[in-house]
Amino acid sequence: MIKYIIPIFFLLLSISAIAQQNIQGNVVDAATNQPIEGCSITLQPANIIAITDIRGRFSFKNKTKAGITVSVNCISYASQVLPIAALQAKNAISLAAKQVSLQDVTVVNNAGNQYKPISKTDIAMRGVNNSQEVLRIIPGIVIGQHQGGGKAEQIFLRGFDADHGTDFSEAVDGMPINMVSHAHGQGFADSHFIIPETIESVDFKKGPYTASKGDFCTTGFVDFNTKNALSSNVVKAELGMFNTYRALGMFNLLNKKAKEKQQSWYVASEYRYSDAYFDNPQHFKRFNLFTKYTGKLSAHTYLTVSATTFWSKWDASGQIPERAVDKGIIGFYGAIDPYEGGITYRTNANVQLVTTLNNGGLIKNQLYYSNYHFDLHTNFTFYLVDTVNGDEIRQKEDRDLVGYNGSYTHTGYVGNVKLATEAGINVRADLTHNTGLSHTVDRYTTLNQIKLGEISELSISPYLSETFSFNEHFSMNAGLRFDQFYHRYNNQLASDTTLPGIGVYKAQANTLSPKLNFYYHVNDRMQFYLTTGRGFHSNDTRAVVVTNGYEILPSAYGADFGTVVKPATNLLLNAAVWYIYLGQEFVYGGDGGDVSFNGKTKRVGFDFSGRYEPIKSLYIDVDVNYAHGRAIDEPKGANYIPLAPVWTSTGGITYTPKKGVNGSLRYRFVGNRPGNEDYSLTATGYFITDAVINYSTGKWEYGVVVNNVLNTKWKETQFDTETRLKGELAAVDEMCFTPGTPFCLKASVMYKF
Repeated sequence: MIKYIIPIFFLLLSISAIAQQNIQGNVVDAATNQPIEGCSITLQPANIIAITDIRGRFSFKNKTKAGITVSVNCISYASQVLPIAALQAKNAISLAAKQVSLQDVTVVNNAGNQYKPISKTDIAMRGVNNSQEVLRIIPGIVIGQHQGGGKAEQIFLRGFDADHGTDFSEAVDGMPINMVSHAHGQGFADSHFIIPETIESVDFKKGPYTASKGDFCTTGFVDFNTKNALSSNVVKAELGMFNTYRALGMFNLLNKKAKEKQQSWYVASEYRYSDAYFDNPQHFKRFNLFTKYTGKLSAHTYLTVSATTFWSKWDASGQIPERAVDKGIIGFYGAIDPYEGGITYRTNANVQLVTTLNNGGLIKNQLYYSNYHFDLHTNFTFYLVDTVNGDEIRQKEDRDLVGYNGSYTHTGYVGNVKLATEAGINVRADLTHNTGLSHTVDRYTTLNQIKLGEISELSISPYLSETFSFNEHFSMNAGLRFDQFYHRYNNQLASDTTLPGIGVYKAQANTLSPKLNFYYHVNDRMQFYLTTGRGFHSNDTRAVVVTNGYEILPSAYGADFGTVVKPATNLLLNAAVWYIYLGQEFVYGGDGGDVSFNGKTKRVGFDFSGRYEPIKSLYIDVDVNYAHGRAIDEPKGANYIPLAPVWTSTGGITYTPKKGVNGSLRYRFVGNRPGNEDYSLTATGYFITDAVINYSTGKWEYGVVVNNVLNTKWKETQFDTETRLKGELAAVDEMCFTPGTPFCLKASVMYKF
């Protein structure tokens, strides 16, 4: 397969480099002097559009009659109109920040970025000011936490209970968050090492339609991009109910002269503590430290270096059976096993080098490294197996993760057809040490080892994406991705019943993922798109070596047909109908690693997002999502997909004047969904509201956050689990749950300087 792919790569790369682009420039932020990516530059009167790249650059094919002026538009910045002569001076276009308004948003002819107007507007208007909002900023996503903030959230999107990341890809600044062959679950994505206030933008797309994205990208992906520079220093303190407090500091480390040279270096850190609302205090502690340097090394080279260290420790109440609450054995916020909880830490180093070429091309080279530790104690079945000591388990691993991302992008012309090329390769190696599963009691005593070994997993993934813009209306994107996986498991446990003995077991597999997408841009108020593609999620190495690599990369086939439309200057809509087929889906019983459902599935549904600004500074957003999912090979009535969401919706009202009182009132809704294959058990839905009120004056801001304003008693996560309580003669199969937060108030004060 590779011998056919490589010649195609070089042929298309050669074609893309043919044309010259004579009208060019770059755009920077007036406050930080850093490049601005994603600005819309329009050449008038021909109405030809270009989008700035990661270095803030844009270019047009030389058409002397087509251009008299250029208009520069970017969400959250003041627009400018400049004569062509201004670009010939080769000075950067400097944009000043301004208050965001939907009136400034246009539907840009930028193939593959149909979600960009909504994501940029949401970030600018709503912001991301706490760890729970990191994922909730993505339209259509609902999350659930069943360790009170200690481990990765459970993710619901497009009718998938994606567990902790099995079918949803996450990255920050190009570095993957998902962990392959994780001790707790495949694709485990703990994003809590991201300090929310450092997030500059969020790129996301739904479905397996992007060539640069591979493993876990079946329902979609999200890329979090941290700030390259701070506009001001920040100190913030928070204090709330349930003995909750948080301290945050963000500081520039370079002076104004460095800013003039397009250099920036800052540090951010946070510490959080909470006992939470459970009867068994959580004693949750989290520490984050993040630093980032960006600098222009030369006229053509730009360096970014960042580092993170994260540490978290907590106790947990875990998932509790409904009957234990109904019988009064424990309260709604009680615990059966008080020894649940864990500790985790992760240290990251990330280096990116961006080089611009004379032909307008751009080369990215990125190296990243993570050192990771995870140690979790949970008890899902209580006394089902061991009626004396209980069924508490320990899942533990230490991991080194190293990777490389390289890409070349170029925009050129073949005749009058604009050709945007992206060719790249992703290389990733995971090495775990003493990955184990054991039976424990009281957290500290090991009764017996169930699994123990070391995992090595290597993936090499070249890809190519070509976007053809035939005119100002019609564009087509074709992509191809090849993923090669090498698995190695060093089994260190003779009693492991899945393998014939101690020793090294190997397997390998590969998959090819084509993409084909179409975009029709009617005008700056309407666009239609049809996106199609094949994706996949990988399986755990410990399972892969058992089958010798057979069927370890199950396919996901998807299609979206949608529109982005702006029917009025203050109204923005996005709607899509979609389909996805998955060759193999995992639903974990009790979240403990035992697969209770494993089969082919299909889903159809629709997504709707609306953004409305009835008056200046008042922002209304709503997302409504529906999914109909069924198992393919099961009879009707027994073909429900356990825990798959059907109806979900989020939305709110946000008021953000320049100063004075600002705030928001938000809701999230999840409808009832099947708890098991025949829907004899129900995962109960909920409707929760949260409120934020701030007062800004000069450099100070005072705020109050209220979670669950109506004090609704709700179940945040739910699982169909067979359990036995101490003293019970027989096991019971029923829904177990983790309670969601009750009414909780938190106050904050922030100072900028």
